[in-house]
Order: sequence, then structure tokens, then C-alpha cells
Amino acid sequence: MKRIFLIVLDSLGIGEAPDADKFSDVGANTLKRISKSKDFFIPNLLSLGLGEIDGVDYLKKNPRHTASVARLREISMGKDTTIGHWEIAGVVSPSPLPTYPDGFPREIIEEFERQTGRRALCNKPYSGTEVIKAYGKEHKTSGNLIVYTSADSVFQIAAHESLVPPEELYEICRKARKILTGPHAVGRVIARPFIDDGKGGFIRTANRRDFSVEPPEKTLLDAIFESGLDSISVGKISDIFAGRGISESYFTHGNKEAMEKTDELVEKDFRGLCFINLVDFDMIYGHRQDVDGYAKALTEFDAWLGGFLPKMRKDDMLIITADHGCDPGDASTDHTREYVPLLVYGQKLKAENFGTKSGFGAVSNLISRSLEINFNSPKCDEIDLKQQ
Repeated sequence: MKRIFLIVLDSLGIGEAPDADKFSDVGANTLKRISKSKDFFIPNLLSLGLGEIDGVDYLKKNPRHTASVARLREISMGKDTTIGHWEIAGVVSPSPLPTYPDGFPREIIEEFERQTGRRALCNKPYSGTEVIKAYGKEHKTSGNLIVYTSADSVFQIAAHESLVPPEELYEICRKARKILTGPHAVGRVIARPFIDDGKGGFIRTANRRDFSVEPPEKTLLDAIFESGLDSISVGKISDIFAGRGISESYFTHGNKEAMEKTDELVEKDFRGLCFINLVDFDMIYGHRQDVDGYAKALTEFDAWLGGFLPKMRKDDMLIITADHGCDPGDASTDHTREYVPLLVYGQKLKAENFGTKSGFGAVSNLISRSLEINFNSPKCDEIDLKQQ
């Protein structure tokens, strides 16, 4: 294969993992939940074979599916974006990244306040939309920064764009990133800009940025870059990998812009990987418990997919997967520990069902073999594709 397009549908889990009880996620099933919505219509994904994957017995079957399919089980100890993407790229994390159910320790907050010159508000787990309701007015009055976390390994900083412009907020996040090291090396420091909503409240903007801790080991992206091939990032991929192993990066503000950029890149000559994250499923719909919105977003992706597939060249490969779940209809706004889907399509590839595979790194093993580079994630299963 010359060009591989890897699309992560951020948070599209397909059912509780065997260890879901350890994560308080028994019964979670993101795809099944949204499949009941009136706005759910995905003929192209069904044609590829989404309904043929193990456990997906609630969708229409298609024995003549055109893609190879599998169900992937995460083996890292986590259910967040960072660990999920790292495992897709071949790095298994046996220990979870640090979380802060009681807020960050005083020494971290004091150093943050010293370096930024601003006090910190909140400092506890909070929903991102609720925290600006609770602290937005005090922030605008005082100039203090809203610092909060969640069930994930994140240090989030919310600020009004009129008071702290996005570029200034990004610089504050970079300072926080340097503080949060060692035992406090959280997965991501996240900038959460917001503005007035015109109704007396506040609304988050699309100017979010993630500042991730570097992967602890060599990733698939490092191997591709070192081999002299192209490693192209669309969406927040570059942020997730701290810019490492990326030869070309395109930051986007949501699914629509990311899909438009992917349409541009499919017309471009390159050799290697184009790695795309579609964040809206998770950020806008999963965490906000919006079942119909999530279903509509997947319907929009499916419609886009119908136009993208004919643009692929004969020696291209398309891989569609996810990094965790975020069931929008369960009792929590947090991520969920779920299996994820794998769809692999290419005009020259035989469509097979590989059942259930261990490790999201089955994706990196497949890509490294297809691009003929020296990289392997030995803890993760292999998928042996065949030519037609």
C-alpha cells in the first residue's frame, strides 16, 4: 500500500469490554445507544460491514460486506483519548495516567498560580459546560482562571476569550504542561476557551487545544517518520502525540473541517499515513449526553464517507476505528470502557471477518506491515489481510 487513511471516530465504542466493571461501565454501548435514534442512518458503514462485527447484533447484516472487519479490545489500563490513541499507535500502557477525583494537590496549584500570575478557581472534577456556568461570572470579574479535571487524566483551563485570548491561554497551558511532570504527568492539559452566549450565560468555542504528555515509547508515527515516509496529522492527532513523529499537521475545528481537509489530502500524492481524528462525537455529543446529536453526527460522517470512497486510488487503504467509548445515554458524562470497531477497506483487499482481536495496536501492526516498515507492537494481535 502506498497511502493509508486512518480515521478515528472519537469515542465510538461498540459495547462493554470484559473488564468494564473495573471502570464502572457495565452495560455501556455507545453505538447501540445511538442506533435507536431517529437521526441514525449509516448505509455506507453497513455496506463496509459494521453490522458484521462481533457483538453488533442490533444493526442490519451484510454478508457481502466490502471491508475487512474486527472487534478490538483495549489492553492498556485506561479509557481516555491519550491512552487509546497511543495503543492504536502501538504503545500499550500497563498503568493508568494519574487522575484527580479530589482536585490537584496544593503544590501544583500554587506553582501554576506563581507562573501564570493568576489565581485558580474550582480545582475539582466538573463537566466542561457546567463549570463555566458555575464559575464563568466570577472568572470575568476576578480574572482568575477556571482549573478543573474529570474522570480522565486531564488538567483543564477555561477562560473567556475577551479576557484571555486563545493564544495567551495556549501559552498558559504550555506552562502548566511543564509543571505537570513525574507522578503528576497527566495525559493532557486542555485549553477550554469560552464566550458569552448572548442569553446571560456562556458557551465554549471551537478554539480548544490539547497539550499532551509525550508517549513513553516509540510509536508507529515515529517509525513512519524515521523511515522517510509521510506522517500526516488531521485534527488533534498532533496534539495527542505532542507533535512527535509528525511530518505535516493540519489543526481543525471539528468534524466538518477535518473531513474537508481529508478530501483535500486524498487528491495529494504522498506515501505513508494520513491520521485523522473526528473529535465532535466525543466532545460535543458523548460528554454532553446528546444521543440524537451523536446519531446525526455519525449519519453526516456516513454521507461524507459515501463521497470519499470513490476518490480512493487502487493502492489506497482506509481504516476506520475508535479510541474508547462515551455512551451518551448512560448515567455518566465520562468515557466508557468498550470494545471498538475496525473496518479496513481497499480496492485490492479481500473482505474478511477477523472476529475479536486483542489490542488496539493490531491497527499499528497492520499499518507497519502494509507500509513495509520495521515496527511491531508484540502485545497486540496481528491482522493478516489478503489481496483479492
